[in-house]
Amino acid sequence: MTQTIAEFRIPTSELRDDIPFYTKVLGMRMDMIYPADDPRVAVFSGHGVRLRVEKDAPESPGTLRILTEDPDGFAGGQRSLVAPNGTRIEIEPRNPPLEMPETVHSFVVRRLKDQAPWIIGRAGMHYRDLVPDRLGGSIIASHIRIPDGGPVPDMVHFHKVGFQLIFCIHGWVDVVYEDQGEPMRLTAGDCFIQPPEIRHRVLEASDNVQVIEIGVPAEHVTEIDHEMELPTSHFRPDREWQGQRFVYNQAKDAPWQDFRLPGYICRDTTIADNTGAVAGVQVVRRGQGEPAWATHDCDILFTFVMNGSVTLEGEGRDPFTLEQGDAFVIPPGMRTRLSNPSQDIELLEVTLPGAFQTVIG
Repeated sequence: MTQTIAEFRIPTSELRDDIPFYTKVLGMRMDMIYPADDPRVAVFSGHGVRLRVEKDAPESPGTLRILTEDPDGFAGGQRSLVAPNGTRIEIEPRNPPLEMPETVHSFVVRRLKDQAPWIIGRAGMHYRDLVPDRLGGSIIASHIRIPDGGPVPDMVHFHKVGFQLIFCIHGWVDVVYEDQGEPMRLTAGDCFIQPPEIRHRVLEASDNVQVIEIGVPAEHVTEIDHEMELPTSHFRPDREWQGQRFVYNQAKDAPWQDFRLPGYICRDTTIADNTGAVAGVQVVRRGQGEPAWATHDCDILFTFVMNGSVTLEGEGRDPFTLEQGDAFVIPPGMRTRLSNPSQDIELLEVTLPGAFQTVIG
């Protein structure tokens, strides 16, 4: 096989000043230099890159970002340097801690009929934003669809995230997960909890499959894992990732119980138990009795209307008649009531954290 090497070219005015910087300060290896009597070009490699430093090259010096597990021990602990040739060097942690923004509470109603745009995102999937202000960056809620079924052009990847839910509302999708055995089919009413950094890959989907995806925080990194092959050879259903276990909750034969609000029943997806109460996910239907006014002290309470219709009343606000495809967020302390539910009403309620107080009246 023919070997191919790629280089980034950056300029210099005096190569002899750059050699000690790139080799001693940045710890790179010099692979080539020429001509011997008056060097004009040197090639350095290290940290996953190959740099060609060339006298009077026409490019700008640019910026080189170095990600390391020990930024305090690299380059004497400096975080920003400038090489003699003018290239800016930024030193950053390889795996910085996940930052969870403080929630900016707001009352949000997002209607499907308002024609929010569908955006083509990763792997050709279509995304519709359900919480446009993202509560200050604390959450992203997306309605995702794949119009044309068949194999999905996905790769093994993982998300640096605090919590992530995939809930299927239409069609089906096949996904394979690290240490969880053979591929699993998610159908309408089923959900996955993807613990932080679990490797997975979307394999195939039906025509017009639709899911609701909740991620915390709103902006998080997705990384490709080019080394892992799925499924993995071992099966470890009890494995934890940062205190969370993988959940595959299926709608069939699931028990129903009283919901936290009068007039409704719910199906618990076991997500609170498997995430250490980081989050809770309930499927809600109409029950016995009349709906009542209530307040809650949950940090984030998101609801998506999967079927039927319901009226969302908020104290001091005009009521909203909500239908399939609509979503809303109720901030803590706001007095609301879900009234006039249709017989076929079905809601998806996602709360962070999974344990909180509701006051009726």
